[in-house]
Amino acid sequence: MHKLILKPGREKSLERRHPWLFAGAIARVDGKPEAGDTVEVRAADGGLLALAAYSPHSQIRARVWDWRARQIDAAFFNERIARAAQARAMLIAGGASDSVRLVHGEADGLPGVVADCYAGTVVVQLNSAGAERWREAIADALAALPNVARVYERSDADVRTLEGLPARSGLLRGPALGAPGALLIIHEHGLKFKIQIEAGHKTGYYLDQRDNHARLRTIAPGRVVLDGFCYSGGFALNALAGGAAAVTAVDSSAPALAAARENARLNHLPDADWIEADVFQQLRKFRDQNRRFDIIVLDPPKLAPTAAHAEKAARAYKDANLLAFKLLNRGGVLMTYSCSGGVSAELFQKIVAGAALDAGVTACIEAWLHAAADHPVALNFPESEYLKGLMCRVGA
Repeated sequence: MHKLILKPGREKSLERRHPWLFAGAIARVDGKPEAGDTVEVRAADGGLLALAAYSPHSQIRARVWDWRARQIDAAFFNERIARAAQARAMLIAGGASDSVRLVHGEADGLPGVVADCYAGTVVVQLNSAGAERWREAIADALAALPNVARVYERSDADVRTLEGLPARSGLLRGPALGAPGALLIIHEHGLKFKIQIEAGHKTGYYLDQRDNHARLRTIAPGRVVLDGFCYSGGFALNALAGGAAAVTAVDSSAPALAAARENARLNHLPDADWIEADVFQQLRKFRDQNRRFDIIVLDPPKLAPTAAHAEKAARAYKDANLLAFKLLNRGGVLMTYSCSGGVSAELFQKIVAGAALDAGVTACIEAWLHAAADHPVALNFPESEYLKGLMCRVGA
């Protein structure tokens, strides 16, 4: 087997079970591994540290499959994927949703592999050289799970370019869903959502916000709600279902707003005020119009994929949150999120605190908000906690 030999003293992160190995830690490569090949990672003294997938085009030069000597083969992926699916079985059994994240990358011991199951259709993203190398084995393992009808690939995330991989999408296993652009209907907290797996954001829907959708519903009765970056209506529809007095939902995407309207009709909900606009510009218009809201939700797309983008993203997050604080009534609630891996929870809290200060309001944190339980965070890999949120109440 090919080997990566580390520089002296560079084994510490692997000994703490962090699953990424950066190029700068490697002293030499024994052999000529190709992208995705399994390699032994060894300390300078020759001791085996891990088995990993090699990625010659990325600064993350290897991602760990396992910490002991074993065979990395189809049986390995069957075992890991079955175990990950079993861990989610109770979530499905609980009835909150018929859709769940089955595999969450490093947290399930499968770096670069993300798989979401939407009512029997699995949508998989393969975002690393190792995952790409084992595409067929991964597809077979997902298709073999109980109640899976098909496996569809959406490996079109920007991160693949860092791995030297082209974008790939298409049916991997099972019958076609229907005509191109066909929609799936999923259920979450008693609501129906039509999703488009072939072209929607991420894998088609934001399963990570399931618990936060429900939280909004409990505080929405009689409130005037603004949903910024509403996409297909996850927060807006839950506010309507919870009995909000009025809901305004803003997104820059006309197709996303059309989907949100259709989802509202599908659930026989009152109509919201759907606004197609740049959210930052629309927040300024609301400020100039002296609009006021009782609850504001800000769930923007990823603004900082890496730490290198954090400074620019921080300015955007502060701008949006500052405007939101100015638009809230006294006693109002801001539910604000960052899904940027390059922005830590500590930095995000500082940004929101600075926004409140500049807006001239006092606010307290009522809850720290996170992804749902099917998006676990590995203790040895805190980077997997990509979704950070704060629920803040403005002082009366």
